[in-house]
Amino acid sequence: MNKILISQNAPHNAAPYSALKEKFGVEIDFKPFFHIEPLTSREFRAQRINILDYTAIIFSSRHAIDAFYGLCDELRVKIPETMKYFCTSEAVAVYLQKHIVFRKRKIFFGTGTPQSVVDQIGPKHKGEKFLVTQSESSNSSPLTDLMDERGLDYSTAVFVKPVSEDLSQENLSGYDMIVLFSPFDVKSLKENYPDFRQGDIKFLAYGKSIVNAMENAGLEIAMKAPSPEVPSVAKAIEVYLESNRQA
Repeated sequence: MNKILISQNAPHNAAPYSALKEKFGVEIDFKPFFHIEPLTSREFRAQRINILDYTAIIFSSRHAIDAFYGLCDELRVKIPETMKYFCTSEAVAVYLQKHIVFRKRKIFFGTGTPQSVVDQIGPKHKGEKFLVTQSESSNSSPLTDLMDERGLDYSTAVFVKPVSEDLSQENLSGYDMIVLFSPFDVKSLKENYPDFRQGDIKFLAYGKSIVNAMENAGLEIAMKAPSPEVPSVAKAIEVYLESNRQA
């Protein structure tokens, strides 16, 4: 195996990948397959969501936060001081301070899982009316499934949309392995290459959401991650290369 393509921007800490290059003599390229854009005010209005009907907002990403406040400014919606904020992680909650004064608002955050967000809501905040920010239109998600189980009053709203990158100049057949992370990676792949044939390319699926999308697209998965044994992309690649070198 000589060339590997990872469908994300190059990480700030490239040391694990430098180690892979040195150990196995592989070339590793980074190229995102899509990017995130905020919805336009017209696209948002089509959902018929009145933000001020809600007493609590759930954020799962920085993109959603920026898009939410951008739309509020554009639509001249003033968020009341009483609004409560629930974030999927501390990192998202910290980013929220870019738009609001932390001490003056009520902010709660989980540990990165849907269950942790619902636990933060608990019995104390069960009476709130929640607006769940999403990046795609979906009838259900692990978070909303849990909210249904708890009998919580909520609506979902899309604030950002994935936009496929132009991959027409990429020679995908020149790669021995491609690492995909999101169903939108698969969508972009199919949009750029409607007649794509996998051939001998090995696909590494990183994350639960990508597996179904790849299988539905007829892509054969050589390795799935993360797992306790392979907690990172670099480790997953290392384990795959090591096992195939021994074979």
